[in-house]
Amino acid sequence: MNDYIAKAIALNGQIVIYAAVTKNTVEEARILHEMNPTPTVALGRVLTGAALMSQTLKAVNQTITIQIKGDGPIGGIIAVTDWKAGVRGYVHNPNFDVPLNDDGKFDIKKAVGAGYLNVIKDLGMKEPYIGYVDLVSGEIAEDLTYYYAFSEQTPTVMNLGVLIGAGGKVLTAGGFFIQLLPGASDEAIDIVEKGISDLKPVTTLLNEGKTPEDIIRLIFPEDQLEMFETCPVNYKCTCSRDRMKRNLISIGKKDLTEIAEDENGAELTCHFCNKKYHFNKTELQELIS
Repeated sequence: MNDYIAKAIALNGQIVIYAAVTKNTVEEARILHEMNPTPTVALGRVLTGAALMSQTLKAVNQTITIQIKGDGPIGGIIAVTDWKAGVRGYVHNPNFDVPLNDDGKFDIKKAVGAGYLNVIKDLGMKEPYIGYVDLVSGEIAEDLTYYYAFSEQTPTVMNLGVLIGAGGKVLTAGGFFIQLLPGASDEAIDIVEKGISDLKPVTTLLNEGKTPEDIIRLIFPEDQLEMFETCPVNYKCTCSRDRMKRNLISIGKKDLTEIAEDENGAELTCHFCNKKYHFNKTELQELIS
């Protein structure tokens, strides 16, 4: 199954819901960053959350960045999405692992620790919108749900999951994102609560062969849904040699001159895809000029 997001409006426009499968995207991130299982699960959840949140964007030049910083061994997590769920991300420490928690699951809370979450929305305006909340659980989905409630005052349910198999390979990944639109009734809230109360974990559903559309229909009655065109999800890094040149120029002439003194030149590595860009001494001198 290719990665994609299914989209629907429920209860005559009172609720919007997105559901995604992101297995291939998370597995690509795992391979690119050579991550151990725990950081794979953590980054996978954030990438999936970012992909789902991308559906709230309206224009081609808009992006959302999720930054999580904690005092746990993962150090921090960054994920960025464009308006069409082209996502990229990384963790500060991809090579650690921690024991499973008391429920026998990956202990993302311990991996992340205490800290904060930032959501940066670049909507093409003069200044981006930046929302900040303290982490309430470190489990990612709960923290993003809290962000919407606290920072954007929007009742939201976020559910994210990554299932890891033998050798650390991603077996499946995905999630769903429900928001109550302005004017939603108490009855609509009750239907959401009832729909998700007995729902199996999203990774269990996906591993059983359920599609994102199936997950939406498990939460809401079929006759109260209006489905829309799906959106593909993919890992999309935007790095380039020109972008790396601009990064070098941005450090200033003095520091760049010091770097250019090295006969071996300079090598820059993209945080998001680990691609390396080498600049020889002549190229560095041209940048200085």
